[in-house]
Amino acid sequence: MSGTESLISTDVAKTLGVVLLTVPAIAGGGIFMLRVVQGAAPATSLQKTFFRAGHAHAGVLVILGSLLALTIDLAGVTGWAATLSRGVLLAAILMPAGFFLSVSYRDADKPNGLILLLWLGVVSLVVGVVAGGVGLVRA
Repeated sequence: MSGTESLISTDVAKTLGVVLLTVPAIAGGGIFMLRVVQGAAPATSLQKTFFRAGHAHAGVLVILGSLLALTIDLAGVTGWAATLSRGVLLAAILMPAGFFLSVSYRDADKPNGLILLLWLGVVSLVVGVVAGGVGLVRA
């Protein structure tokens, strides 16, 4: 391999670059969580629980989605499995959005209709990991 060739495709490199640019937002969520836990940002018990879950899912799914995208690319998986495996990175957006936005109103005591984003994220996550797993087994 010459010095100008890359082990990963340009598409995956760009995708991972964009994903890395989301990490400061996740860190900002951590600062917000610290404020909530310290009582500096008022929140109901439900909001505290959902905010914690949203923040945790964001971090874990960004790592999982990045690892899966890199692994799929390095293994040479193409087609439907490669495309659908990106659903994990979509879940990294949808699930935290569902957790945060569904309780982002004053004195929230139950999630609003935006909880649908969480369930769309669940579907995206399951489809993504199954497609990635099948693609890697077949590779």
